[in-house]
Amino acid sequence: MLKLFLPNEHVKSIFDIQPAILKQKGIKGIITDLDNTLVAWDVKDATPEVIQWFKLMKDNDIKVTIISNNKQERVKVFSEPLGTPFIFSARKPLSRAFKSVAQQMEMRKDEIVVIGDQLLTDVLGGNFAGFYTILVVPIVQTDGKITKFNRKIERRILNYMRRKGKISWEE
Repeated sequence: MLKLFLPNEHVKSIFDIQPAILKQKGIKGIITDLDNTLVAWDVKDATPEVIQWFKLMKDNDIKVTIISNNKQERVKVFSEPLGTPFIFSARKPLSRAFKSVAQQMEMRKDEIVVIGDQLLTDVLGGNFAGFYTILVVPIVQTDGKITKFNRKIERRILNYMRRKGKISWEE
């Protein structure tokens, strides 16, 4: 059961995820979380660096879809200027939204990576749906109320996994 919380990879930020490496793994699509993965949860628009990262993926024929538990307005305001498809109120970690995106992308699960900053939503949901998962360090250490609660549980899971030798990175 706990292995569902274990990401395939852990990186500091999305900027550590490069198209050449993804292509070597046969990855053609990215399902990414928004808040604290792409930008801080209280930042409305994409930063120039995030815009460049999206352009880099597009230039390398890697499709990106944003999937968020946040409300439509929040996700739409961020995604539309990027020309990026999105799903709001995704109800992660339930796998329905992940599978829906794979169908929309017309790709197999082994061609898609799920990227996010939370074990309890992004990694658990991606793993449960059968995707390769990458955990990123949250952009900021502040969170909304529900996420604060999730982070406490995540810390316990990460500490347990660290003690058992399942992970080697530090938070």
